[in-house]
Amino acid sequence: MAPIPTPPAEPQDSPERYVGLEAGQAERLARERGWTTVRSLPPGAVITMEYRFGRLNFEVRDGRVARAWKG
Repeated sequence: MAPIPTPPAEPQDSPERYVGLEAGQAERLARERGWTTVRSLPPGAVITMEYRFGRLNFEVRDGRVARAWKG
């Protein structure tokens, strides 16, 4: 039987740090801090709920991050 894969470690970074930042600046900063995937979404976007290690999601309103969460 194959071993259960170990997911990669996520950056030691708090999503709340990005709230209020300009969206482009927040994305650049997130990538510098080690997030492999950064996803910007409009308010109310319909998205799947699967958890992806290393992904940071931004809800962007008026060009600024209004909400940020992992996965």
